[in-house]
Amino acid sequence: MAKLKNHFEVIVIGSGPGGYTAAFRAADLGKSVALIEKDETLGGVCLNRGCIPSKALLHISGVIEEAKELKQKGVQFNSPKIDLAQIKTWKNEVVGKLNEGISKMAKSRKVQVFNGVAAFKSDNELSIKNKTGNDILFFDNAIIATGSKSAMLPNLPEKNPLIMTSTEALKLKSIPKTLLIIGGGYIGLEMATIYNSLGSQVTVVEMLDSLLPGADKDMVRLLQFKLKKEFAGILLKSKVIEVVPAKSNFLSVKIDSNRKIVEQVFEKVLVAIGRKPNVENLGLSKIGVKLTTRNFIKVDSKQKTNLANIYAIGDVTGEPMLAHKATHEGKIAAEVIAGLPAEFDAKTIPAVIFTNPELAWAGLTENEAQEKNIEYARAEFPWGASGKALALGQSIGKTKLLFAPDTKKLLGAAIVGIRAGDIISEAALAIEMGADAEDLALTIHPHPTLSETLPNAAEVFTGTVTDLYIPPKNK
Repeated sequence: MAKLKNHFEVIVIGSGPGGYTAAFRAADLGKSVALIEKDETLGGVCLNRGCIPSKALLHISGVIEEAKELKQKGVQFNSPKIDLAQIKTWKNEVVGKLNEGISKMAKSRKVQVFNGVAAFKSDNELSIKNKTGNDILFFDNAIIATGSKSAMLPNLPEKNPLIMTSTEALKLKSIPKTLLIIGGGYIGLEMATIYNSLGSQVTVVEMLDSLLPGADKDMVRLLQFKLKKEFAGILLKSKVIEVVPAKSNFLSVKIDSNRKIVEQVFEKVLVAIGRKPNVENLGLSKIGVKLTTRNFIKVDSKQKTNLANIYAIGDVTGEPMLAHKATHEGKIAAEVIAGLPAEFDAKTIPAVIFTNPELAWAGLTENEAQEKNIEYARAEFPWGASGKALALGQSIGKTKLLFAPDTKKLLGAAIVGIRAGDIISEAALAIEMGADAEDLALTIHPHPTLSETLPNAAEVFTGTVTDLYIPPKNK
């Protein structure tokens, strides 16, 4: 129990998915817990300015796209009327319900919440700067869960309201007729999907030779095939070299596209080039917490820093910057503090890009296998042979599985297609459980479903597939 009113066995800095999970798990394990949040509402970036509001808007985007596609099938709707005010109200209601739920759970668990900006004074003392002054807290253990923030390009005009990060973009102040998105990663493409469906002509600029650099190119090509038809432009091997204000509240942008200078005018520009950890002003150097060259906090498999009682979880510890990774790490940190034998030993952290179609993967990618010289055998099932995909009018997609050639164990999976993010969980479980090709192929799946494409792909590997004709190899 706490020794003094301002002493806690565990303090957690940051109330995002990792932070509140760590705080609640520690409280459930009998610890006295303080949860510190710089914003007025709990939930962090994910709930308030990221995962949840973006997925709410992507739901709207998906319905608009489905309505358009039904025109080719004999069902025609009038063009949608976009009421931004009502959309924002609905989005905020979704966020608000979750905010309220987290606050209630904190109160039920007797987790004491402090609002303000935290900084370490020592390895057992913390100051919290708030509107009324400073609070001083003492602690036995601290968990840093301060998340990340959008990175910005250095050559952009400062404080120009026409230049947005994803945070500003999700506020939906207006729908620009023309929008440039700098960065073809998952944030850029999800925001592009939203704004495109709401009426913007979207152009995406990416420095590398492919969208979504972390994903396998064969999977990205299927997504890109569809996005090319919908977006005003996708410029690869390109970079923005200048952005200057133009007349009538526009921005003039110079783009180096394959060594050719292109100049275009846009109503707004969204910067989505990645994220960087929130470690400034925490006083980490004062207490000697070690950082990497990219300013991420170094941790071991128990989420411990180089200081025995200081832990870190989530985005501040490095890639992948995913909410579900932070949540898992939060439980580990809390359990280690409580003396349980916990550590991070997950075989895979699945990733999902919530575009239309979705792209998801878990475990080994072909990129990684080739970079690390890992032997693998590949099997894939095209969604053009899936009855459910065809019935949904969503035949652009495929399911790809990677197996170990000797043991036949599943090493990795990638799916591009509608609801890929829901289906990938089965592959993640299979990898975690050490399933092999026959385990997947012999598991009876309901028909017709999109999840059938997993055993179908496994059957391609085992040579038992009947939904495709694959000519026998010459002996």
